[in-house]
Amino acid sequence: MGKTITEKIFDAHLADEPFEGTKVLRLDVVLCHEITTPTAIVDLQWRKKDRVFDPSKIKAVIDHVTPAKDSKSALQGKIMREWAARNGIRDFFDIGSNGVCHALFPEKGFIRPGYTVIMGDSHTCTHGAFGAFAAGVGTTDLEVGILKGVCAFRQPKSIRVEVNGVLPKGVYAKDVILEIIRRLTVNGATDRILEFAGTAVEAMSMEERMTLSNMAIEAGATSGLCRPDGVTLDYLWPFVAGDFGGDRAKGLAAYKAWWSDPDASYESTLAIDAAALEPVATVGYKPDQVRKLAELEKDNVRVDQVYIGSCTNGRISDLRVAAGVTKGKKLAQGVRGILCPATPAIYRQAMHEGLLDIFMDAGYVVTNPTCGACLGMSNGVLAEGEVCASTTNRNFNGRMGKGGMVHLVSPASAAASGITGHLTDPRNHL
Repeated sequence: MGKTITEKIFDAHLADEPFEGTKVLRLDVVLCHEITTPTAIVDLQWRKKDRVFDPSKIKAVIDHVTPAKDSKSALQGKIMREWAARNGIRDFFDIGSNGVCHALFPEKGFIRPGYTVIMGDSHTCTHGAFGAFAAGVGTTDLEVGILKGVCAFRQPKSIRVEVNGVLPKGVYAKDVILEIIRRLTVNGATDRILEFAGTAVEAMSMEERMTLSNMAIEAGATSGLCRPDGVTLDYLWPFVAGDFGGDRAKGLAAYKAWWSDPDASYESTLAIDAAALEPVATVGYKPDQVRKLAELEKDNVRVDQVYIGSCTNGRISDLRVAAGVTKGKKLAQGVRGILCPATPAIYRQAMHEGLLDIFMDAGYVVTNPTCGACLGMSNGVLAEGEVCASTTNRNFNGRMGKGGMVHLVSPASAAASGITGHLTDPRNHL
């Protein structure tokens, strides 16, 4: 019987199996940010174990509330930077060099096919787009990972999600993953891996694949991943060329070794016809409550705020799409727009391409890279009763502010909604 990508990664990283089915894996990367890691740091200090298993494999950033908005968030940052200095962690990204973790770390080349990756953040599954096993963990597992470089998992079964065909104009990776979550439901992939495949996925850029993998957790999945191919190699080539002596054929062969075998066993398969998809948005307070925007537009669902950014849709391709819709137009009366490029490099690129001017001319405010608005902590919190068309990943009750409503949409749909003042199908605005 053949093996899936995940099974191959588990076999390659197995350090111990203390109980049948419980796999202790060696970790290639432990990612850290200032919301969940300080608790682990303080506890390790209390246990007199203030050390890391390998400083080169720890990557840390201050990204959720940055710059600090109060003394408590400033303390979290202080704990992080002092810990990084004490332990010789070179890859620590402080104010000025920091970006949204799940955009910044891939951009830096830290994630590779076949890697095992953990972080105290549920959207760590984003990194599965590179053909890695990447999972969010709790504080105890994070502590063990920092200290020992291992983490225990029950080996999950895989669900194969095949998206075949060509996406229609106005339909993006965000629409694809929202449709997948709608079909699976928020519990449909619990303790499972979503393995994305099919011609539509193969045609996607790495940024689009990261959008798919990013929201696997919203269907309950431990991780979501794509098989590594030429697109993956192109993205990583500046970082990995030396590993293969500059020979791309060797790189492709190495990456292909991680592919699921043709006779690999899956718990189930979900088939999606890409050509039949339409732009969609969430309604209500669960990511599987999804409706077509063509229908919602008729209901004249107002928006008070548009947010374009986050680890889901704050990359340069997302900003380009949204700018294409926005160019030469203004935000509707009473609508405020917030643009948040996910990393300094994305911010700089958008500035050079004139994208920031397009948004600012339309009435948007451009913020520094941060996760703040996504989880209702800063830089875009909603007031009670307000509605946001957002390119983020969660629409839980109170997610962006107590009493606020969040509709998850693609960057094109968010931009179109900002122009009209209500949830809008973007296809007539492209």
